[in-house]
Amino acid sequence: MNYDASLWLTFILIGLATLLPRASFIVLGQRASLPEAVQKALRYAPAAALAAIVVPDVVLVNGAPELFNPKLGAAIAAVLAVTLSRNPWLPFVAGMAVLWGLRGGWA
Repeated sequence: MNYDASLWLTFILIGLATLLPRASFIVLGQRASLPEAVQKALRYAPAAALAAIVVPDVVLVNGAPELFNPKLGAAIAAVLAVTLSRNPWLPFVAGMAVLWGLRGGWA
């Protein structure tokens, strides 16, 4: 098998691996249902995926954890803003203000 054929085969297999599990819920409908514990756990999947993407970028600097990191300070400010206020824009404003301040953006 040449390189082009193996690449296309890989694309097709990856496509099937993502399509089949999603389509199974549509095709099977009510005949197949997930247990209640699994349904409860899946409610947290989007938040867990977002945390898995964001946390390494916030905590790591050049591949190593750094405690005094401007991004970490900005993330803490954004979390505090979310906790203390119901305003959807305040976390963005607070996080960016702290990030710019810690990076010396106002100097």
